[in-house]
Amino acid sequence: MKSQAIIIGGSAGAFNTILSILGQLDKRINIPIVIVLHRLKNTTSSFETILQRNTHYTVKEIEDKEQMRNGMLYTAPADYHVLLEEDYTFSLDVSELVNFSRPSIDVTFESFSAVLKEKCCGILLSGSNHDGAKGLKIMAENKGNTIIQDCNEAEFANMPNAAKTLYDQHKELNTTNIINILNNECY
Repeated sequence: MKSQAIIIGGSAGAFNTILSILGQLDKRINIPIVIVLHRLKNTTSSFETILQRNTHYTVKEIEDKEQMRNGMLYTAPADYHVLLEEDYTFSLDVSELVNFSRPSIDVTFESFSAVLKEKCCGILLSGSNHDGAKGLKIMAENKGNTIIQDCNEAEFANMPNAAKTLYDQHKELNTTNIINILNNECY
């Protein structure tokens, strides 16, 4: 089943992997990509500018009630949880931290999975806590395509390892194979 969105989550050690993935994605992949990266709140960041230099997608920080569109690369704003509504609009939420994080990868994975079911792809990369493990398991249970970064490759293996411990059926792939599977299955 073709995905209608790709959601990539990560924290410590994930940034360079995200750049590698985005820089090598086939231009025929024309579905929304959402990046949820743990970032410091109340600081100025050049995150979107760096992403824009490394991808052919138009990069945009998510705004509340914005319609999700194909061919866009969206980033979760610092200090907001990102949810997907039934009408494919984004909602930004400032409820409690989840796994010490806002945005929480778990919250985004769970929300996208609830709406898109088997038509979403979740990728969990390097990070130093367990955020994303529970949400990725829910996505897998809803028959979505779930991938974790190879724990031997991840700079901080806590996140992908937590996901693997919670549910051992995710595809565990190195960066090259993540790129290959996306390029072969997402357009």
